[in-house]
Amino acid sequence: MHKEGVADFPYYVGINSLSELATQEDKVVVLNILGKESSGVTPISHEYSGGNIVFGTGPGKSGKFLPTKSGKIPVYNSIREGMAAGHEFNTAVVYLPPSGVKDGVAEAVRSNPKLKKVIVLTEKVSVKDSRVMRAICQTNGVDLFGGNCLGVADSWNHIRLGGALGGSSPEESLIKGSVAIFSNSGNFTTTIAVYLATAGWGTTTSVSSGKDVYIHYGPQEFIHAFNNDDRSQAAIVYCEPGGYYEKGLKSDKPIIACVVGRWKAKLTKSCGHAGSLAGSGDDAVAKEGWFKEYFGVKDIYTPENPVFSKKGALVTNIAHIPEALTRVMELNGKKPDFPSKGNLSLKCWFGSNNGIALPKDLDIPQVEAIEPYKGQIEALKQQVGAQISRETLKDASGASKMDPKTQVSQIHNVSILDASNKSFEENLVFALTHSYPSASGTAMTNAVLNAYVNQHGQPTLAAATASREAGNSPNTVQAAAVSIVGKKKAQKAMDAAEALLDVFKLTDMNDPEGKFDYKALIKGAAGHKEALLDSTADAGAGKVLKQVQSKGKSVFIDFLADFAKEHKGSVSMDAVVAAVWATLAWPSLRTKKISKTTLVRLPWYSMIYSTMVGVAAPENQHGADSFCGVKNDDLLSNSFTRTAFLALMGRDASEGELFEFQVLLGLIITNGPGTISAQGSKGAVSADGPEQPDRVQINKSFIGFLTHTGFAHGGNGYEAAAFLIDQFKDTPLKDPADAKHGVDLGKLATDYAKWYGEYKKEQKGLGHLEYAKIPCVNHPIFKGKDVNVDPREEYVSKLFKDKGLYNVFLDFYHHLVEGLFKAKVTKNVYCVNIDAVIAVILLKMLWSDYKKGAIKEEDIEWASFMAFLFGRMIGCAAEIDDHTNRGKNMDTRTPASKVAYVG
Repeated sequence: MHKEGVADFPYYVGINSLSELATQEDKVVVLNILGKESSGVTPISHEYSGGNIVFGTGPGKSGKFLPTKSGKIPVYNSIREGMAAGHEFNTAVVYLPPSGVKDGVAEAVRSNPKLKKVIVLTEKVSVKDSRVMRAICQTNGVDLFGGNCLGVADSWNHIRLGGALGGSSPEESLIKGSVAIFSNSGNFTTTIAVYLATAGWGTTTSVSSGKDVYIHYGPQEFIHAFNNDDRSQAAIVYCEPGGYYEKGLKSDKPIIACVVGRWKAKLTKSCGHAGSLAGSGDDAVAKEGWFKEYFGVKDIYTPENPVFSKKGALVTNIAHIPEALTRVMELNGKKPDFPSKGNLSLKCWFGSNNGIALPKDLDIPQVEAIEPYKGQIEALKQQVGAQISRETLKDASGASKMDPKTQVSQIHNVSILDASNKSFEENLVFALTHSYPSASGTAMTNAVLNAYVNQHGQPTLAAATASREAGNSPNTVQAAAVSIVGKKKAQKAMDAAEALLDVFKLTDMNDPEGKFDYKALIKGAAGHKEALLDSTADAGAGKVLKQVQSKGKSVFIDFLADFAKEHKGSVSMDAVVAAVWATLAWPSLRTKKISKTTLVRLPWYSMIYSTMVGVAAPENQHGADSFCGVKNDDLLSNSFTRTAFLALMGRDASEGELFEFQVLLGLIITNGPGTISAQGSKGAVSADGPEQPDRVQINKSFIGFLTHTGFAHGGNGYEAAAFLIDQFKDTPLKDPADAKHGVDLGKLATDYAKWYGEYKKEQKGLGHLEYAKIPCVNHPIFKGKDVNVDPREEYVSKLFKDKGLYNVFLDFYHHLVEGLFKAKVTKNVYCVNIDAVIAVILLKMLWSDYKKGAIKEEDIEWASFMAFLFGRMIGCAAEIDDHTNRGKNMDTRTPASKVAYVG
């Protein structure tokens, strides 16, 4: 038996009007008040409601308090103990775990005959327990709300009972008005209230019903109370699939129904709210039909298709609720409660297009944030550059990765295939700034890289020469030179970079190649004169400065020039280098792609880049006023790709060769963090201790990369060149770029395939398993098909074809894999792998000199190895910078438990 409540219900309902739901007379007890959720939410409810919580319970917690701004809330072991202390209440709020909810409700009802409301916030209370709870409350004349709800709130009475309606600042969304809200979703109850305010509508009472299987205070009870509330002129009903609670709703006042969850129609178990799983005839589409029939409309309301009646409108997007309500209320002769507060347009407080030029309709502008967020964002702006959390980077990287399926590696999420379409200098910049430079930025890069490439009279060249004469390999020669490019050598340039960062870091300049008024900064930067200026003019610095200024706009370069005039000094060469790299890196710093540490250390990387390319040329190519026959002044306008070719080949490149050389270097950039060369560079950083990034020796980290290359990793590219030399040395081939070369490639390939078949058969017959393999054919991933293709080689081949660039050696490789199949040496047509591309590009460039006798095979081996070092320098620079900013001290070591002793 249930107690009798208001009329018209076959069960007990004690609330006759929404004005009675949350009143200033309500006094509250909170069960499990010190629990994690309650201890965060309850103080806000207590303060907002004027101190309406009289006590809380928690077994074993008697004598404790929950502190709030309105005073301490006492805690007792039980409700009975709290009442014995003289506290009275009519509402119980339950935060107990699911298994304890039933007993908590029973305790509240049993202990207090004056109890009128119980609000259950707990989610997933069992159906059995829900039935028992409902029976207890019905029998004793108590209204039960929930479960899995956020309670109720009343904007007129300034009262919140239960959970977090309105969030941590309920007064911002619970604005006094004329609209009542009923919602299955707790969070959307608040969201709808905020959305309504943008159209000028405030609220009366907001009810978060929850959406467990049982909804104890449902839409029927809500609409009855709504009909009897003179304050409420319209209602919003937000509902999800499952249950027939909304069927047959009627009111003399307008209703906006928002039905969501069509996507749940095919689910076989609940996703989200436990009660949102539809059964037969109660899915979202069915509920839409109920409201359409009641409203007398045939469609869903959208701004493009505004379908509504005086009774209301049906929407399926909460963003459409305010507009639909306004249109319906206009039809009923009602105006909004107050002027609109804001709007629902997307307001980005933060934004970055990551350097991508977007169409105007997609390029959403940033807007100024409201307080207190505006102040917090201003504080964030003081944090210049990326703030990267550190983690163990053994066998891991934030710079590179390889796709195990395609075998295409990426550097900063750009594939090496795409990177191979960029110049050497563009990729060197990209490795450190995560952004490719503009055309003018590239020209500036060339100037500062080429300014340091001539090592005449430098200890770096002496060290490289001594190492070369001692019979060392290219990587060892490079390491000898790089060891000289220590921190002290780059310190002045890094000091200049730090000075520029200090001057500009708190300005609103985002594009250093655009317009920016820095005049006010010049006098304030007087303390940086030592870092930026020389007391006497440096002719070299003047030439580089002039070259850079002729190539494009740079705020930093212009600032230096004006700063020098103001403070009567000369711009130093170190400051020019720092300014160019600051220009290149500033957008990435502002968008937090890179850290301040990276920007300040860029000049050090730059000097190492130049040194490695410079010492690739023998000592006799470094003159007082020229490098490899090119005047130092003319070198400044060279592309660094051309300079690298010059250092390696000893001659200038044709445009076709320059493109092929660029592709060659791009393909070598990285094979992911697992390669030996990457591991070497990362291990060197790890050993220095990146958690104190200033202690990381960049040149030593490059030496780590260099010492982890060798004849098997880096120098092995010569194997393919040697193989091709052996095939073509007795042919009349003169120009590998000429498609009319006069060599019968089909016969050459077939003859070799037949010979190799006999050789392989003979070796196997003798039990020799380590017989010679043909370099650059087949691949462990790209195999098993009738005709196999390495997609990387295929990409480059097409690239060259589109450019009209022919390579006889690559053509021969394709004839060879077909010849091996036809001679039955292979079961299918093997792929020509990417290593072949690297070998054939280089051999094509060297073939003419080789045929003339100007170079020997060991020279080709040297050039092949050195070219590998040039390309891999790009990837390892990225690894060094990434590990410096992201890694942990000694994180590349292998734990003792993972190593083994082999006796």
